[in-house]
This record gives sequence, structure tokens and C-alpha cells, in this order.
Amino acid sequence: MTIGSKLAWDDTVLPFQLDLSDIRGRVARLDGVLNGILSQHDYPAPVEALVAEMALLTALIGQTVKLRWKLSLQVQTRGALRMIATDYFAPEKEGEPARIRAYASYDPEKVSDAPAFEQLEDGYFAILIDQGKGTTPYQGITPLAGGSLAACAEAYFAQSEQLPTRFALNYGRALQADGSGEWRAGGMMIQTMPKASPFAQSGEGGSGENGLLRAEDLVDGDEEENWRRVNFHVDTVDELELIGPDLPPTDLLVRLFHEEQPRVFDAQPVRFGCTCSEDRVRQSLSIYSANDIEKMTTEDGIVTADCQFCGAHYELDPESVGFEAKK
Repeated sequence: MTIGSKLAWDDTVLPFQLDLSDIRGRVARLDGVLNGILSQHDYPAPVEALVAEMALLTALIGQTVKLRWKLSLQVQTRGALRMIATDYFAPEKEGEPARIRAYASYDPEKVSDAPAFEQLEDGYFAILIDQGKGTTPYQGITPLAGGSLAACAEAYFAQSEQLPTRFALNYGRALQADGSGEWRAGGMMIQTMPKASPFAQSGEGGSGENGLLRAEDLVDGDEEENWRRVNFHVDTVDELELIGPDLPPTDLLVRLFHEEQPRVFDAQPVRFGCTCSEDRVRQSLSIYSANDIEKMTTEDGIVTADCQFCGAHYELDPESVGFEAKK
């Protein structure tokens, strides 16, 4: 594979539809985005893995939000990993890239060698959509269950949206001879086209963990047959096929779904990006009095702020911030 063809699919999300089975989906490939996110912090291996999984889910889910909207995924727990937060900023204009950022908060003394998902305990998975000024953000929450963040996202779509959804993800760090490495991630999301679900509306419990609804609980008849058939093909995907770069997403779709009449749409480029700025820091500090600001002032006589997402460091004159700031 040439360098040019590799770059053509890195950091992109490709939407597709399977016309025969009335199922839509996306294929995502992340490398620069993921390296940009993880290079800002020295996370332990289990935390890195969970942040990578969340970033990949964010790219796959976020592609559907409209221009200028913001989608956020959050995990809050009482375990070793206290929080993961990701943001997907939709493009300002058609043809522009979307931006993704992510970070995690964890207790280094509690992080263990246990599998990544076991670092989470007694918490929830949330999806938030912000449509902009003058609107109320939407929020949907589901318990942490199923053994992976992908399973939590599937449960969210079943519970909150009544949409059968499946994720197939792979991510990892390729180590070089000198010990350095770069992250790559790839994944696929499939989802039935929106329809009313009599089962979900009945209020009965589902077949998932703790009675949560699963995708299989929401389909019947021809839709169930289509869902089972397409999932059978997804089960055959090789983990390296998801990551690439040797197999373009278009070729992967043909290999998996050539009998389902796959149809692709324009790919969405994504980039690592943050919205922090000095103005935003000043705005966040505007609710504090001069007395509060004094308590935040360092021995060097400045107020400092660090962005958890991108690592930007801000130093401000304490007299210029807060609602009692001297103009």
C-alpha cells in the first residue's frame, strides 16, 4: 500500500448503508487523532486503553451530529478510573474536519494490572448532545455493564434510542525497536434504521445484564433475520482489518457485505483539537470574587490554569480576572 493511500483513510469516518438489509453504519480509522490525545498524558496502560476505546466510540457516534453541534461521551465511576470525558466538535462548514479531544482522571494508587474495564466500578456511561446557544443539551445515561465501553454504548442505544446497535473495535500501540510507539485504532458501527419497537415500548425488562435491553430484544421478523445475518458477517472481521492501513474501509465493506448491497457516502475527516483559550479561562473565573481569586494566586503572584484535554498552560494577572477585576 502506498503512503498516499494510507493517508487517505487515516483519521476518517466513512458512513455507509446496506440497502438490502436496511442497516446503516460507519467505519472509523484513527491514528494522528489518538496519538494527539494520548501524548498529552502519561497514562497507565489500562487507562490508555479505555481512553482509546472512548475516542473511537466518540468518532463513530459523533459523525451523525449536525454542523456546529457538540457530542460528548462521559464515564463516571468510583473505581480506579474516576472519569473519562470526550468531545466531538462537528465541522463549522461542510467539508471541514471534525475535532475530537479526550482525557481521563484516575487514582494512580488504585490502578492495577487487571483488565481495563475492571478499573471501572459503580458508575455510568453517558452521551450528551449540545445543539448550541438557546437550546437545552440532551443527556442519556446507562449503567456500566457488559464488560466493555462498546457494550455500554450498545446498551445506551437500546435503552434510550431503541435502536439495535453493534460496535466492533480494535486499538493498540505499535512498538518500534527503540521502544517508541504510535497508536492506531479502527472500528465499525452498525445500526438498524429507526423504527418503533413494540418490545421496548412495553416496558418489559431486557435480556442483557441487570435486565438491560439488548439489540436482539428490539428486532423481530425480517428485521431480526437481517440483523442476525449482518452481525454474522461482522463477526468474521479480523482485528487488523479494522485498524488498517493495508485494507481500505471501502474494500473491507465489500469483503464483509458484498451481498448486502453496500453504499458509501462522503468520508468525514477528524482531527485532534481543543477549544480552550485564554478568553474561556477568564470566563470560567468570572464567577469568583477578588477574595476567591486571591486564594488561587500562586507565590509568584499569578493565577494559573491548565487544560486537561490539550495540556495548554495559562498564566493570568489576578487583578484582571473575576467579577471584581480591575479594568
